[in-house]
Amino acid sequence: MSKLQQFHGSDLEAVARYFHLPQEEIICFGANVNPLGLSSSVKNTLAEHLEIISSYPDRDYSSLKKQISHYCHVCPQNIVVGNGCTELISLFIQLLKPRRALLPIPSYSEYEREIALSGGTVEYFPLSQEENFSLNLSSLYKVLEKNIDLLILCNPNNPTSTATCVDDLTRILSFCKEKHIFVMIDETYVEFVEDMDKITAMPLTESFDNLIVLRGVSKFFAAPGLRFGYGVTGNNGLLSQLNSIKNPWSLNSIGAYAGELLLSDKNYIQKSRSLISSERKRICKRLRAFSFIQVYEPAANFILLKICKDNLTSYDVFVHAIQRGLMIRDCSSFVGLEGEFIRFCLMNPEDNDRLLDCLEEILA
Repeated sequence: MSKLQQFHGSDLEAVARYFHLPQEEIICFGANVNPLGLSSSVKNTLAEHLEIISSYPDRDYSSLKKQISHYCHVCPQNIVVGNGCTELISLFIQLLKPRRALLPIPSYSEYEREIALSGGTVEYFPLSQEENFSLNLSSLYKVLEKNIDLLILCNPNNPTSTATCVDDLTRILSFCKEKHIFVMIDETYVEFVEDMDKITAMPLTESFDNLIVLRGVSKFFAAPGLRFGYGVTGNNGLLSQLNSIKNPWSLNSIGAYAGELLLSDKNYIQKSRSLISSERKRICKRLRAFSFIQVYEPAANFILLKICKDNLTSYDVFVHAIQRGLMIRDCSSFVGLEGEFIRFCLMNPEDNDRLLDCLEEILA
């Protein structure tokens, strides 16, 4: 079967319409959202405080920044909040106006769009399948020498689910500082990592003023509709500029209050990490017994697989799964993935077993 149609990981409506399936009967393994859904505690508390809609949010988001500071162990004065990470990425790139940005690929595509809108160009740094899509620092340094003024890292990376450790990030930042290169690190998936302290660049914002780290609540806290994102940087000039061009009250009262609740929900955070950790180990163990795939060791809540069966494409596997009500990601649209790849996120154990049984039918 040829690749007739491509879908984004969250294009549930389009997939249901294209394959004539009831949307409510499709289990979405493509959006990389926490399978626990929104915290029930947060739901109940929000329902009891809907009157906050009648008030403007604090223009400085002081209480929210205090909670982010506690959650991330950073200085509250170094925090900027926005209408999702997407707004902060857009504002940051508008301000920096990079002439040449370097992006390891495959990776999330939204960065390229924003750089193009600001008049810049993107240089690709292909990650090697043979090196399990990890960053080769010596090769990276050689490319960074070529008039690059912005390095973009998604850590853990989407769609590879690989992560760069904080020691390597420190080396990269030191090199980039010498070369006057700014570094933007998107940590959308870092909370799913087994040992977050070994991966997060948040502590490095106190030592490097050529760094901004971005996070949100869409994936780990299962709240993509809230549109709450935040950035951390030790660059006071950048912070001042971001706050000066950012729309006032870009995050509404519900978003600001819910953000505080989400980041302080310790039971939900622990339950989520425990579920993802156990399912990641269990699923990878079973997948490694399949004959016709290569499993790339995942750090995040999703797994990248390479299909190694003759005459079987990623689209074939996508269709095989969707016909059983299971929506995975056909990765053929990702620049830098040569071959046949699929990606799926971790859901609850029962749904994960359904997907594994489905994949086993054609890949084991």
